[in-house]
Amino acid sequence: MRLVIQRVSRASVSIDGELRAGIGAGLMVLVGVAEGDTAEDARWLASKTVAMRIFPDAEGVMNRSVMDVGGEILAVSQFTLNASTRKGNRPSYIHAAGHELAIPLYELYCSECSRLTGKETATGVFGADMQVELINDGPVTIIIDSRLKE
Repeated sequence: MRLVIQRVSRASVSIDGELRAGIGAGLMVLVGVAEGDTAEDARWLASKTVAMRIFPDAEGVMNRSVMDVGGEILAVSQFTLNASTRKGNRPSYIHAAGHELAIPLYELYCSECSRLTGKETATGVFGADMQVELINDGPVTIIIDSRLKE
C-alpha cells in the first residue's frame, strides 16, 4: 500500500458538487492499494499515520502527531498512486489492486485510523469521481510505501 499524507489546515471531498466529507486541521491521506497488499500493510500504515510527528510543538519543531494535536483525518482512495510510468507517456495501472482486494484494505486502513485516534476518519467513496480540496499546511507532504518498511 502506498500513502500520500499531507498536513492540512482543512480538506474536503465532494462528489457531483455535493460535499461528502470535510475536516479541519489534520491529515489528508491518499490511499493506494496494490496487488499483493495485505491487512498487515493496512494496519502498519494506519499506525504510522496516526503516530507520525509532523505537527509543530511549542518551539515550532515537527514533534507532535495528529493524535497529539487532536487533529482529524480524511482518507481518500486513489488507485493512480500505483501507476507505472516506465514505458511511454500513458501510465499503466496494472499493479493497482482490483476492487475485491482494494476496498477491504482501504476500509481496514480507515477503521484502524479511527480506532487508534478515537475519532471517525472521514472518507471519500471508493471508485467515485471525486473533487478534493485542501489547504496544505507547511507545506508538509510525506509518502509512505508499506513495501519499503524494512
